[in-house]
Amino acid sequence: MSKTQKLVFMALLTALELTIWVIEGQIPAPIPVPGVKLGLASVITLTAMAVMGRKEAGAILLARIFLSALFAGSFSAILFSLAGGILSWAVMAALVGRFPQKLLWVVSVFGAIGHNAGQLLAAAAVTRTAAIFWYGPALLAAAIVTGAFTGMGAMYLVRALDKYRAGRKGQ
Repeated sequence: MSKTQKLVFMALLTALELTIWVIEGQIPAPIPVPGVKLGLASVITLTAMAVMGRKEAGAILLARIFLSALFAGSFSAILFSLAGGILSWAVMAALVGRFPQKLLWVVSVFGAIGHNAGQLLAAAAVTRTAAIFWYGPALLAAAIVTGAFTGMGAMYLVRALDKYRAGRKGQ
């Protein structure tokens, strides 16, 4: 893949991640606990990490966070997105090469746990209270379910991209 192709693919993934983030914002929360959402945009982050690399996935994630902050228009949105996103990225970056592709969903579960932990830490810092950690068990349970779901999506997307690339090489 040339530098230009790589840049175009990264831009495409960023636009896709941002679009998913906007659409997901229209979906009601699965449970009435602050901070719980499906995290569908992480499918793209994890896919980018598995297909392109950690650095590229981080760049796509940061671009989406800052662009989504422009749409959301609040400092707290960017603070919580950065705290959760960066910790999630770090966890997934540490694990993505250690699990086979068929277990990419496990990496996603740990990434979702990292995301919720980052947001809880940010919330505790903003509210200056440890009481916020009472949400921890509910967020942990939600992270396991949503992380497995989004991880399966990433796993199948990576497989499809691998098949596509293998087919292109045969031409």
